[in-house]
Parts: sequence; structure tokens; C-alpha cells
Amino acid sequence: MIMGHKIELVPTHEQETYFRKACGTARFAYNWGLARWNELHAAGETPNALSLKKELNAIKSEQFPWMYEVTKCAPEAALADLGRAFDNYFRDLHKQGGRRARRPQFKKKGRCRDRFYVSNDQFMVEGQKIRLPHIGFIPMREGLRFQGRILGATVSREADRWFVAVQVDVEETPVKRKSQAPVGIDLGVAHAATLSSGKHYDAPKSLAKHLKKLRRLSRSLSRKEKDSRNREKAKMQLSRLHRRIANIRRDWAHRLTTNLTRKYGLIALEDLAVGNLMHNRHLARAIADVGLGELRHQLEYKAPMRGGQVVFVDRFFPSSKECRQCGSKNNVLTLADRTFVCPACGHTEDRDLHASRNILREGLRIIQTTQGPWGSHACGQVASTRRRRFASRLAEAGRAQARGKTPEESSGREHV
Repeated sequence: MIMGHKIELVPTHEQETYFRKACGTARFAYNWGLARWNELHAAGETPNALSLKKELNAIKSEQFPWMYEVTKCAPEAALADLGRAFDNYFRDLHKQGGRRARRPQFKKKGRCRDRFYVSNDQFMVEGQKIRLPHIGFIPMREGLRFQGRILGATVSREADRWFVAVQVDVEETPVKRKSQAPVGIDLGVAHAATLSSGKHYDAPKSLAKHLKKLRRLSRSLSRKEKDSRNREKAKMQLSRLHRRIANIRRDWAHRLTTNLTRKYGLIALEDLAVGNLMHNRHLARAIADVGLGELRHQLEYKAPMRGGQVVFVDRFFPSSKECRQCGSKNNVLTLADRTFVCPACGHTEDRDLHASRNILREGLRIIQTTQGPWGSHACGQVASTRRRRFASRLAEAGRAQARGKTPEESSGREHV
């Protein structure tokens, strides 16, 4: 299993200057490769990332000697990213049935994300320090949490802070769970996650809380003169606020998904197309503020790590409209209706809770069809354990009654 650990760096001014040079070199190599790709494609040739890498290595000593000031991995990895971008572009172009997919675009300084890649033979991690080429050791806020073979690292910038994401190939060990309890989750905007057990979790909605300040800083940035020091200061303030909003949303998502994957062995989700939902201009901001796509992504990789499983219900399954009591559908149900009322049997239930229980029922049906009954052995084991505990408590109460004491007094516990 390949896992990544993202750690904040504490560089000096000289090291930070090197980071900016490496990011600029990677950006220049990507733009150069994209321009050459377009030229070769217009001439009827079929370029690829490897041919562009060989061509750049042949001419950079004469035309771009400043590239030798940074690690060689920065331009090479940028060209590899360009090759993957075109692969994804052609794949999506054929998969979407001829619809116009977005071609790779040129990267502009200040608009694209500043980052560069370093291969495993170019750096070394020792405790809370990492050694990078040309600049030596850089302190880290913490050490690596994972033990295994290091594959590579990516140095990136968020506002005025620098981070390194180290990829580690760790040994995947099977995890045996004691609890195989299943749960259905309905993701939404009013309640970010509604569980079939009756609980619901609300997102912090950090964007909505900071929207007023975000607008004020954006307005202040637009009024500053271009290429001025004040504009750079305003831009950094706005970047810090965006980072804070993203960190609040990310922290809440990690806490929620960790709690769910530890508690439940089977998680049933609706296979939502979040990208299509974002086309609704009335709900796009609220959906993005919840982070539905990030919740799904974290549940997908955290559940197998803890011995669990995630099953996806078809997105066209009528989880909100189909009555779970009689099976009839309420086709007149709208988004404004927060309570489900069955027109046939009169069953009334909260809309999100009703949908989550339908999702759980459909998820169990899918598992039973493909893998057999879910958790039959585990559920029986839990039930037998409960019966043994109940029997021991009855026996303890009987012995205490024979001695003329309460069970709490006989066990040495205070009766509250």
C-alpha cells in the first residue's frame, strides 16, 4: 500500500528561494513541453513525454543553463505530468462520447500551484529533517509516521508555507474487525451526513462563515496597483484565508471519516456525481463548502485500511422517493420537502433518515448478491457475547440477592 505523509517544512530564506526556483523550472519545463507537443502534433507527429525529455536534456546546457541550479527531477517530473495530462485528455475525450474535453493548458505564475517532485535517490529523511539536493537538510514539523520503502517526495507551497509530501510503500497487513456493523449514509447539504442509525453530522461550512471576510479581501486586492508591494501583501492575506477555509473543511472530513471507518464494518453510500451537482448554480457553493467528493474519497481508502468495506448504490436508485415500508414511490417529492410521506401507506419519516435507511437496505442487497450474507458469523458472535454477558449479570444479581446486597454493593461499585 502506498501512503503519503504531508509535513510542513521550516526553510531558511535561501532554501525558500531555491524552492521558488525549482517550482519556476518545473513550470517552465511544462510550458515548453506543451508548446513542443502542439508543434509536433500540428506537423503530423506523435509526441510523448519520453521524447520531450530527451530533447530537453539535449538543448538545456546551451539554451537553459539555469536549469542546473535545481534538481534534475523538477523538469523531468513536469514533462511526465504533461504526458499523463494528455493521456487523461484523450481517455476522457473517447469516454464522453465525443464531447469536448479540456486540453492541457499553459501554467501561469501566480495562478497554478507551486510544486516540484524529487525522486527517492535525491533526498533522505533523518528524524525530523529532510535532505534535499543543493540545499542540504531542512527541519520538518514532525517525523515520518510510516515505515517502509520511500518512493519520492513532492515539495509544494500553500500561501506562505512550504510542505513536503513523502510517498512510502508500506506493507499491507490484513485487519480483523470485532464489529461488522453496517451503516447507510445519505450525503447532503442540510446535513452533511445522515446515518441510518439516526445520527447526523453537520459540516462546519467554513466558506459560508468566512465569506464576508473573503469578499472584503478580494475587493481590497482588486483595488491595489499591479506589480506593487501592497498588492503582494493583499494577495498573501487572501491566500492565507483560503488555506484556513480549506484546512477547517479537511480537518472535519478526516475526523468524521476516521470515526465512521472505526465504528462500522460496512458503509453504504450513494454513487453521487458531485461534478454534475456542481452545475446547479443555486447549490454549487453549498455543495463545495461541504466537500462531498472529499468525504467519499477518504471513506474509500480508510475503510479497507481498517478491515471495512464501502459499497456504492446506483445514483439513480430512488432512495428519497421509495417508501421503505411498502415500496411505493412518492414522485411529487421535491428538494424543499424535508419530510417523506408515503402516499400509499402513510409512512412518515425524516427525508434524510429515510434515504439513509433505503441506502443501507440496497447496499446489503448488493453485498448479499455478490458476496453472500454480510457479517453473519460476526453478528452471531456479537449476539452470543451479549447473551453471555447478560447471563453473567443475572447470576451476579442472584448471588447478591441471596446475600441481601445490591449488585452494585457486591461488585464494589457505587450505586448512582
